[in-house]
Amino acid sequence: MNNILKRNNVNVIGNGAKTMVLAHGFGCDQNVWNYIVDEFSSDYKLVLFDYVGAGKSDLSAYDSTRYNSLDGYALDIVEICRELNLRDAVFVGHSVSSMIGLLASKMAPEIFGKLIFVGPSPRYLNDEGYVGGFEKTDLDGLLEMMDTNYLGWSRALAPQIMGNLDRPELGESLTNNFCATDPKIARQFARVTFLSDNRADLKYSAVPSLTLQCSEDIIAPLEVGKYIQQNTPNNSMVVMKATGHCPHMSAPEETIREMKHFLNN
Repeated sequence: MNNILKRNNVNVIGNGAKTMVLAHGFGCDQNVWNYIVDEFSSDYKLVLFDYVGAGKSDLSAYDSTRYNSLDGYALDIVEICRELNLRDAVFVGHSVSSMIGLLASKMAPEIFGKLIFVGPSPRYLNDEGYVGGFEKTDLDGLLEMMDTNYLGWSRALAPQIMGNLDRPELGESLTNNFCATDPKIARQFARVTFLSDNRADLKYSAVPSLTLQCSEDIIAPLEVGKYIQQNTPNNSMVVMKATGHCPHMSAPEETIREMKHFLNN
């Protein structure tokens, strides 16, 4: 296996004629897609990978300069796709990966024909005339706690991000994901994620896109989904019955149904 595919622990499954690239969110790895992959593996070749620092990626490939912005992660995706000679693929990104995918499609527009954003946000901080969901003091406290006690932060926050507190096994699954991520890399990725502002990039989206917005989400509130839909060319938004920030894990049937509806129309 070459360095790029090894670096990101790339796995290709399924035998469809079309290709779908699945990009996990912060603190996770490619296993979060296990709830939905079976439904797409007959129609698509599925490309799964781990960002450097997550899952079984090559930790020695981490470069704090390269990954000091979302562009570094977007470049990784472009490199993976070029290595696999992908064209006109479907990109599915959860959370911060939605904007990473948007940046990747801006870098290499020939690679992606459709984008699916699951719980996306172009900016997590509130701004004048913009609701992102977080005040600066909230984020400062969040990042400070992460610096002092990453595992404690993971155990406290992951269930809140997942939502669906009546199904504690989901929160536990996300907690285990968070705790398995390299803490040093996770802390930098968190800063890059939560302090990013990609609102100006939305207008460069050149392909049809779908925003899957959960009806209740502490990370990406409804106002954020509406902002993306209003400021991204050819974007449609579905407000799901699902709650929390990870509908591909908590409500896979609804997520699959809405993805298929978008892809088949």
